[in-house]
Amino acid sequence: MHEIIATLSTLSPHLNRRTLNQFAIVVEAMLAMTGRVTMLGLSRWAEKGHCH
Repeated sequence: MHEIIATLSTLSPHLNRRTLNQFAIVVEAMLAMTGRVTMLGLSRWAEKGHCH
């Protein structure tokens, strides 16, 4: 998981900090999910209040 977050940090010159943090939350949620990954499932797995 840390490798993926480190890879996301290479995008930091091109994205603002908030967008990068939101992207990291979505990626972590996708990796934590089992089965089908849907938008509803992502919203349930992502931390509340961080994706707005």
